[in-house]
Amino acid sequence: MKTRHALELADIKAVAAAAEAAALDNHWAVTIAIVDDGGHLLWLQRLDGAAALSAHIAPAKARTAALGRRESKVYEDSINGGRFSFLSAPTLDGMLEGGVPIIKDGQCLGAVGVSGVKSTEDAHIARAGIAALGL
Repeated sequence: MKTRHALELADIKAVAAAAEAAALDNHWAVTIAIVDDGGHLLWLQRLDGAAALSAHIAPAKARTAALGRRESKVYEDSINGGRFSFLSAPTLDGMLEGGVPIIKDGQCLGAVGVSGVKSTEDAHIARAGIAALGL
């Protein structure tokens, strides 16, 4: 039997605070979503001025990154490269850059998804949040 790591509430709050700080430092109005390894929503935070649609896109990006155990950008790049079959992948509806998995010892613990600014900036915020865990 294996032992698994899991995100705790303190971890989620640390990730959310660091992601929020990164967004606010850059004056970016975004929504931040954190999910567990099964893609279940643990945290959703829509900053002042963030578009309403971002509250749907951020969790979708996070879910895609967690379930796929890779950045959501991988799927976007594949689709943009002509592999349109990914558009029919079940349960992956956030195939845009900005979803980043949380990996510890090769195991996916969950993911952070951000939406509201350029996708590279969304990913920057997600990575800044994950960095707070010191993994």
